[in-house]
Amino acid sequence: MIDRQINALCKLGDLMAEDSAERARIIEKAGHSNPWFTRENVLTALNGITANLRKEEIETWLEPYACQLRQPERPLNIGLVLAGNIPMVGFHDILCVLVSGHRALIKMSSQDNELTSWMLGKMGEADQEYASRIQVTNRLENPEAIIATGSNNSSRYFEHYFGKYPHIIRKNRNSVAILTGEESMEELQELGKDIFRYFGMGCRNVSGLLVPPGYNFETLFKGLEPYQDIMQHHKYANNYDYQLTIRLMKRLPHVTNGFLLLAEDPSFASPMATLHYTTYRNRGELQDRLRENTELLQCVVSAGGRYPDSIPFGQSQQPSLRDYADGVDTLKFLISISR
Repeated sequence: MIDRQINALCKLGDLMAEDSAERARIIEKAGHSNPWFTRENVLTALNGITANLRKEEIETWLEPYACQLRQPERPLNIGLVLAGNIPMVGFHDILCVLVSGHRALIKMSSQDNELTSWMLGKMGEADQEYASRIQVTNRLENPEAIIATGSNNSSRYFEHYFGKYPHIIRKNRNSVAILTGEESMEELQELGKDIFRYFGMGCRNVSGLLVPPGYNFETLFKGLEPYQDIMQHHKYANNYDYQLTIRLMKRLPHVTNGFLLLAEDPSFASPMATLHYTTYRNRGELQDRLRENTELLQCVVSAGGRYPDSIPFGQSQQPSLRDYADGVDTLKFLISISR
């Protein structure tokens, strides 16, 4: 079964990587439907997916499950409620369902239906057996398990309606960056990718900073200068202007470089075009802060990934197939309910 999966996924990677007129048309259509899905951001998402669909990456991902991956005697109907905050964000969940041998009942987000529909078509092209186990629906009826991604509010709805089934229900999470004041300009420019990619709308985007007392934000702003063109996007600019107006009207303390607001706030969840920051006095206090918020954090980034269990600046939006959302092994969950 694993050999077939590897061949199918390698073919899927080739199909999605093909720079065809069809793909260009879908990208343009997606951008018209959802202005946040710029061509650059869609290509970034596509490149991330296809980079993972290489033989060595797939083998590394599936190897721990080699003795467990087999076609279930009775494939289950797995309901998938997909998010739409970044392009094709539901790819990994769909992939896990297909690899586990189950059927995917997919409720797509209206924010990402063009790209996700195109992606599902490519999955069917890669393996006709995949096509037979994919169903798109507007209403999940009689699922046998659920994987749902949404906000803290929607998670309560999911728990109410789907809590009786085996499930993975995801809530809001955020990512943070650890700064020491010793970062180079090149490292701070890499951090900009974690902040601004997908306009900061992903749970893997940095929305909070942990800084030492007296940290010089002018140094950070200098490192982020290459991203100032983000203000050319009207929806981002509107969000920046709105947040700035609110802070000015309420006389709330902040600093800004003209396209990003920084405000001291212990919450790692911040509005678009805004980063919250909080200070730490020593390593022990920093560790305590991270430990206390484990359930709220998706990623922690630091320069060069030098802080334990952190990701290097610039790589938060480059997850591998082994990087499961919320740290919950989706494939292991799907295999376990097969028994």
